[in-house]
Amino acid sequence: MAFMEKPPAGKVLLDDTVPLTAAIEASQSLQSHTIAGLSLPLPPKKLIGNMDREFIAERQKGLQNYLNVITTNHILSNCELVKKFLDPNNYSANYTEIALQQVSMFFRSEPKWEVVEPLKDIGWRIRKKYFLMKIKNQPKERLVLSWADLGPDKYLSDKDFQCLIKLLPSCLHPYIYRVTFATANESSALLIRMFNEKGTLKDLIYKAKPKDPFLKKYCNPKKIQGLELQQIKTYGRQILEVLKFLHDKGFPYGHLHASNVMLDGDTCRLLDLENSLLGLPAFYRSYFSQFRKINTLESVDVHCFGHLLYEMTYGRPPDSVPVDSFPPAPSMAVVAVLESTLSCEACKNGMPTVSRLLQMPLFSDVLLTTSEKPQFKIPTKLKEALRIAKECIEKRLIEEQKQIHQHRRLTRAQSHHGSEEERKKRKILARKKSKRSALENSEEHSAKYNNSNNSAGSGASSPLTSPSSPTPPSTSVEHAPF
Repeated sequence: MAFMEKPPAGKVLLDDTVPLTAAIEASQSLQSHTIAGLSLPLPPKKLIGNMDREFIAERQKGLQNYLNVITTNHILSNCELVKKFLDPNNYSANYTEIALQQVSMFFRSEPKWEVVEPLKDIGWRIRKKYFLMKIKNQPKERLVLSWADLGPDKYLSDKDFQCLIKLLPSCLHPYIYRVTFATANESSALLIRMFNEKGTLKDLIYKAKPKDPFLKKYCNPKKIQGLELQQIKTYGRQILEVLKFLHDKGFPYGHLHASNVMLDGDTCRLLDLENSLLGLPAFYRSYFSQFRKINTLESVDVHCFGHLLYEMTYGRPPDSVPVDSFPPAPSMAVVAVLESTLSCEACKNGMPTVSRLLQMPLFSDVLLTTSEKPQFKIPTKLKEALRIAKECIEKRLIEEQKQIHQHRRLTRAQSHHGSEEERKKRKILARKKSKRSALENSEEHSAKYNNSNNSAGSGASSPLTSPSSPTPPSTSVEHAPF
């Protein structure tokens, strides 16, 4: 069966960027061992008294803290091993084997290509695999094949999807990394690009080797150092120019981060235009899905540019977003752009446009020297298909943001209701209410006693009633509820 003859399998509805959490609820004694369903390195062991309740509780707390560190780390939380451990039902497949099967099918119909070696785990995506390639009649030239299946945001029809994928090699732009070959079927896409020994912008920032696994390269860098100011200005301007080009063309991107920017000499070239066609979730989705004003792919690109600029400036990603205050930067012009994309105010009120960023002092005086004329012709019918797909992607994002907002409000209300201060307030109010009720009860009894005495002294036979109540015809005495 040829690659293009594979039967449709449908898109993957699961969004791999959704953060997973884990809570250790109990421990169990099994054959004299304490377990909590955790296959990670355990806290220090204890030879004597290791079954004591206090020790087990302390160890469980240590394991929970360890899990929390993993699940809140942006890179670790997206790791395949972590996903498989926390959610084995959804992450039980062997994705490397699936990719190899697809690539093998491709080679049956395209015999001029040959695999040199798999590039294991060089990317962060679980369902995207890479292979180092060569052309048989050009054995010294190295290329990279990437394979990925469809994601939850794939809204193009199969026909439009395949046409657009095959259109990518025709895209010529000085700041887009050229696609050598591209093809797709109903369930995945396969693209080939030239292998670049220098690697990506992230490799430059972290001084990493391109072929090393993603975790090894970026999770715990030995030295943290940002780029020079002129590099920041030039690279930033080049990236903004290509984003503006794509926005003007109506081509959705939404996947900007330092690993998706290839370095070719002193020129930045954007990678992975196919991601939005495949419907793959973005690297920074868990960040911008928190902010309801970042609800278009254009605003997503601008927000992600803020992350990229921060990483170029400080040599590491921000600890959290929004950023309350920025460390000293090579220029206040850098901080101005960061504030417009990552600050609390920016995340609350919305992102500037790419055109606005290009006008800011950090980039407005950068001179770009390139003779290559941009060229990317998209037929009118496919432009309309892209527009509709873009709207669907944005609609899913808005719905997710709404759910996150509602969940946050509920959690905040529950936390406030259960807080120590709130419990104290409720106790004080309850005591005040109880005292007030007791006082009213006492006053009412006193009033009734006085009325009874007055009636007895005057010889009247009228029934006892509250002062404000009309006199009932009955002769029975009825007490008002306290």
